[in-house]
Amino acid sequence: MVIDFHTHIFPKEIIERRDRFFTGEAAFKLLYDSPKSKMVAADDLIRVMDEEGVDKSVVFGFPWIKSDTFKLNNDCIADAVAKYPNRLIGMGCFDLSSPEVENETLRCLDAGLTGIGELAFYESGIDADALDKMIPVMDLCRARNFPVLIHTNEPVGHMYPGKTPISLSQIYNLAKAFPDNKIVLAHWGGGIFFYNLLKRDAKDVLKNIYYDTAASPFLYDPSIYPAAKSLAGLDKILFGSDYPLLRPSRYYKDMDASGISRADMDEMLGNNAARLLGL
Repeated sequence: MVIDFHTHIFPKEIIERRDRFFTGEAAFKLLYDSPKSKMVAADDLIRVMDEEGVDKSVVFGFPWIKSDTFKLNNDCIADAVAKYPNRLIGMGCFDLSSPEVENETLRCLDAGLTGIGELAFYESGIDADALDKMIPVMDLCRARNFPVLIHTNEPVGHMYPGKTPISLSQIYNLAKAFPDNKIVLAHWGGGIFFYNLLKRDAKDVLKNIYYDTAASPFLYDPSIYPAAKSLAGLDKILFGSDYPLLRPSRYYKDMDASGISRADMDEMLGNNAARLLGL
């Protein structure tokens, strides 16, 4: 089974007139101002899943600031899951600055979504204020044993749209603040898994952390796969394409080039996600 743990879909009205949604949404404008930044609906995603051999996808929208917009996008996710219950697994998404965070989390989970994400902190990084704002989300998801997916990125290297001012200390503090939550760190967690080599503390702090592969072909050499297996643990790696940013086949190519075994690929491509999601 292949499970893509990181995909984005949007409602028709946002896809057709994205410019109407730029006002007051600086992060959305930054990432989607260019017409080259693709946006797709659920039917488009299903078609590509069929072409690429993906059995199930975890889908979410964008961390909108405006409540009307994040509700619109979250309703789109819930409708997509209802339409394709055997193919799509939905997560609710919003900006944590909203006073409606707790109510929207409950609304999403009660509507049949299976966690919250992709939460992002495009301007602040994951500072102390961000951790405080996450508490109601983490409490509700922990109570239902649902994962929370969080945008992270490497704090060094080249700049690109959406790269946040995040530090490894902030990522580590996030894991430390919510030790009993199932947390998925997007984009390989910024490489925080290297610190599993420490003799003290880190292995315990990072024990419930998972890492998705989103955007990996743009960021890392294929050798990231065996390195992450060694440092993070094979069972903590989740295939995520970030579609429509990239098609899954681009990741299959890198996995093949990395030298990992077919059995290891099967774990990364779906078995780990199936266990995490209780499928």
